Amino acid sequence: MKWQRFNRGRSGSDPPMIQMTTLEQLNNSDVTAFVATLHGIYEHSPWIPERAAAQRPFANITAFKLAMQAVVSSATREEQLGLIRAHPELAGKAAISGELTAESTGEQAKAGLNNCSPEEFATLQKLNADYNKKFGFPFILAVKGADGQGLSRQAIIATFSRRLKNQFDDELGEALRQIGRIAEMRSNDLLGYAPQLGQTIMQWAEQIGAWSDDDSGLTCAYMTDAHRRTAAQIAGWMREAGMQAETDAAGNVVGRYLSDNPAAKTLMTGSHYDTVRNGGKYDGREGILLPIAIVKHLHERGEKLPFHFEIVAFSEEEGVRFKSTFLGSNAIIGQFNLELLNTLDRDGVSMRDALLQAGHDPAAIPAIARNPADLLGYVEVHIEQGPVLLQRDLPVGIVTSIAGSCRYMVQLKGVASHSGTTPMPMRKDAAAAAAEILLYVEQRCAQDQQASLVGTVGQLQVPNGSTNVIPGACVFSLDIRAADDAIRDAAVEDVLRHIETVCERRCIEANVEKMVSAPAAPCASWLMDQLSAATERAGVKPFKLASGAGHDAMTIAKITDVAMLFTRCGNGGISHNPLETMTADDAEVSAQILLDFLRRFTPKP
Repeated sequence: MKWQRFNRGRSGSDPPMIQMTTLEQLNNSDVTAFVATLHGIYEHSPWIPERAAAQRPFANITAFKLAMQAVVSSATREEQLGLIRAHPELAGKAAISGELTAESTGEQAKAGLNNCSPEEFATLQKLNADYNKKFGFPFILAVKGADGQGLSRQAIIATFSRRLKNQFDDELGEALRQIGRIAEMRSNDLLGYAPQLGQTIMQWAEQIGAWSDDDSGLTCAYMTDAHRRTAAQIAGWMREAGMQAETDAAGNVVGRYLSDNPAAKTLMTGSHYDTVRNGGKYDGREGILLPIAIVKHLHERGEKLPFHFEIVAFSEEEGVRFKSTFLGSNAIIGQFNLELLNTLDRDGVSMRDALLQAGHDPAAIPAIARNPADLLGYVEVHIEQGPVLLQRDLPVGIVTSIAGSCRYMVQLKGVASHSGTTPMPMRKDAAAAAAEILLYVEQRCAQDQQASLVGTVGQLQVPNGSTNVIPGACVFSLDIRAADDAIRDAAVEDVLRHIETVCERRCIEANVEKMVSAPAAPCASWLMDQLSAATERAGVKPFKLASGAGHDAMTIAKITDVAMLFTRCGNGGISHNPLETMTADDAEVSAQILLDFLRRFTPKP
């Protein structure tokens, strides 16, 4: 269905006409002129630039955007709801009657909403009605998307349907974040600014994100065809960026941007390019593509660094194919377990044969090991994989520590008996015991959030269970993590003691098997300080947070000092999922911070 009056004489493909201005003009204008210049950034809400004006001068465009968003975040609930309600529905009455602002007109047209089929139009109208009935405000979505190129109508409808299931407070927060994203892109247009490094990173991630082991989503497991194709492309981009590049015996893609001083030491960065099954496009890969884009930027300007800069695209971190994690980074530190070469995948292919088929020599893996004396340190950029930065309206954060984890498999054995004839006091119910333990895990791990203590039961089974049989057995996994080993170990001790207490009281036998124990990896303060300084110069207030997920940095920490920079994760912070996302602007901020960090890097005395 085409809307005859959608643009009131304007071409649907034309962007709104925005007069270019400069940050200097915004900083030096009076408040009236400042507000007038920004009238199209936030829909019908002049109070936002009015309050932001008091924070001038803005050091850069990032500081300007964050100041505007901070006004929204600190506003009253009524003001926030008013801002949301000032926005039009997608493909709604205002669009049909041509009553949208110029900015909204261009944005909705870029997403093709003026060319909806009758079925798409009807679906959107139904979604709008259901959404307004549930939340009392219109659905807000930055239809230009994470990369600014525009979402498809199918993606818009899918997002609309998914968010309709949210709770009120969650959706209110998401609506405000989408408004912030819309305002960010409108600010870019106003100031004639393009996040070029960020756009490059997003484009590259999209390209290799299309190569998968199957058609169900992005799956890139160790030494599969998709994995090898991805490695070859990464090596190609490294060479185009001006680096020496090779793929080592473990499948790591290594690029080196050499200093003019042959005797210089090496600063290392990188992350992994394998994925979980049906994973996201940025987990791991951002930390490879972002530094390559930076090196390309340096090389195009003929700029060298006073140290060798090495980017390692680690071949395996997730453990999907051979159930063993950190293969790539363990090879780099000289701790690759050669016995793993005999491990078989689910098709009966050994790791050794997979490497040989890919053209690698497994016998050469020990020679990959780096000499710690040659290294200055390691800095990894990674998508956060969580909601902390998102909730704080911050594009980046500095990691303080990578959480260590203890994982167990717990087997409980009771007595299976008839569900109708066994009195409640006489039961030895293994599932009921497990339920009591699970609730304690949740309660105990909620007690210390300063160290990011978390506890998870990700697997829970009643073997051979039946609807009319009291569970005689129950098996569950237990994963407890914290950024501080002592805090984690204290929680583990309490949980194990509780398992013993519950089982003794319920006459249940328990077998607890430790599967994994990995210590936390604190980040080096001297590297964190330099990242914090670069973050502040980028116009972002430095914020420190722990990483609950494991990263290659925790392996590299065994041979040199490490640090990490997190990039904000969208869609509620979801990761290991096709919905995992970040924006080109956030990728740009991270890239500018790492670039500044490299240019001003001071080695540890």
